[in-house]
Amino acid sequence: MRRFLLANLVLCLSAFTAGAGTLDTIAERGSLRIGYISDEAPFSSSNPGGEPVGYAIDLCGRIADEIEHQFPELEREYVEKTLANGFDAVKNEEIDLLCGSITVNLERRETVDFSQPIFLTGASALLRKDSPDYLQTLFLDGPVVHAVSERAATNVIGMRANTTTAATLREALAIQASNTKLADFNTHEDGLRALEDRKIDAYIADQVLLISLAKRARDPSSLEVGDRLFTHEPYAIALRRDDADFRLLADRALTEFYLSDDFLPLLETYFGAEAPMLHSQIMLQYVP
Repeated sequence: MRRFLLANLVLCLSAFTAGAGTLDTIAERGSLRIGYISDEAPFSSSNPGGEPVGYAIDLCGRIADEIEHQFPELEREYVEKTLANGFDAVKNEEIDLLCGSITVNLERRETVDFSQPIFLTGASALLRKDSPDYLQTLFLDGPVVHAVSERAATNVIGMRANTTTAATLREALAIQASNTKLADFNTHEDGLRALEDRKIDAYIADQVLLISLAKRARDPSSLEVGDRLFTHEPYAIALRRDDADFRLLADRALTEFYLSDDFLPLLETYFGAEAPMLHSQIMLQYVP
């Protein structure tokens, strides 16, 4: 009988631990762990002092503000992650939020859950103005900036590893014969340098990231950002799965901020003249 009671107690304790929500974990720890990816400006990056900054970081901060209403002594810990390990870090409860230019898709939802969307963009290309003409025709709506008389036998397109864009490109090339090769890079900055050094002919990523990346080039005037979008990329904040209460808290915090007078100025800070259009888009599509 005693062994039976002890076994039941162990099972009950195990069930209680497994059912502990994210807020319970945060309360016990006394801190909110915010994961971020450092090379995804203007969504998440590190300033010269090493502190995370960006649009997604600010929105994660709004969720932290909401949690502080329940736990006034809450501390915020920022933990740098990568796309390769960030989702597992959420799953394993190493971090509570993952912030950056994070696309929602079904494969990632097998590991994590997501807040309501925070942004919408799509994949395009960063080109040199003397990139092969077929690439310019593919990604630019206007006339070719500088036509190349003969297409090279093999072209190389760069992309950052572990992204949804990389997966889409590989799937596309796998089903058709092509002279195009793909090159993976660990960071967007590495891809930019390879494009400038003519090691690749185009660099593929989400358009909003490419716009920011081009501004950091050695000679921005030599580059062109594609204006055609080939994918649909809704961004959101990654959360732990199977915790509807915590996701509801995050969504409420985001919705309240979207409806506030502070939201448009935040968009203007990071996206300039595009802010009014982005504001209307988010209000129409993402406010419940």
